Amino acid sequence: MKIAIYSRGLENAQLKDIGQLLEHLISVGAEPIIFQDFFNLFYSAINIEGKYSTFSLGDTLDPEIDCLISLGGDGTMLDTVTLVKDSGIPILGINYGRLGFLANIGKDEIDSAIDAIVNRKYVLDKRSLIHLDSNIPLFGETPYALNEFSIHKKDSSPMIKIHTYLNGEFLNTYWADGLIVATPTGSTGYSLSCSGPVVFPESSNFVITPVAPHNLNVRPIVVPDNNIISFELEGRTDGFLCTLDSRRETITKEVQIAVKKEEFSINLLRMNENNFLQTLRNKLSWGLDKRN
Repeated sequence: MKIAIYSRGLENAQLKDIGQLLEHLISVGAEPIIFQDFFNLFYSAINIEGKYSTFSLGDTLDPEIDCLISLGGDGTMLDTVTLVKDSGIPILGINYGRLGFLANIGKDEIDSAIDAIVNRKYVLDKRSLIHLDSNIPLFGETPYALNEFSIHKKDSSPMIKIHTYLNGEFLNTYWADGLIVATPTGSTGYSLSCSGPVVFPESSNFVITPVAPHNLNVRPIVVPDNNIISFELEGRTDGFLCTLDSRRETITKEVQIAVKKEEFSINLLRMNENNFLQTLRNKLSWGLDKRN
């Protein structure tokens, strides 16, 4: 069994955990394949026996990899989506960040999670992605996102106008700081902070949520994800921010952009005892009433 490990960085307090993780993987007969930049941070600080395989950004991951472990927070999990691409390699998130909505396995559960992977006692959640099309190259070989696509004004420029269309039919002109198109997975992220609704991960929808709209009667809307959503931009500025998850590009109003459902999906690995409702209650305090 081959298990890849990815992380953005490492704190000194985590060195012991990394050593124990590698030891446990070896003890169950798994072959760790470690992200090169991450490996460089700890290889001389902990006692590592034997040789380890590594991979780098831009590498094509071995399709025989059984799982990719993300060590960090939800942002680290979003990075892994651009690593696995359409390979179908399942992703397991170990939370070393703050909220850990996507990476919801605690660091004290690492050993039991590894055992579950080895014994195939887990559930695969298929998560849909959003794909960006444009008339100029944007976002290289990964023009897709797990959470959301967004258009936003730059810096302190005035609000912008975003003319939005569903399959070529006019939907609305948003006078706002920006506009978010979120997947069901992303409905609990940036869209939620802008008063968007929570959507179940298996829902076949997009959530269109304005950012600081000027009109009080403009609200988020849920649309089927078989729509192609296109945009025309206006504003008193030469540039706009176009984002896919945490990645961003600067575009002009002449750029033609549209989003749709990506042709492939991402597999998120979770333990049998965890589900979306439990995560809502535990991470977002869903329904919590401190009076009780």
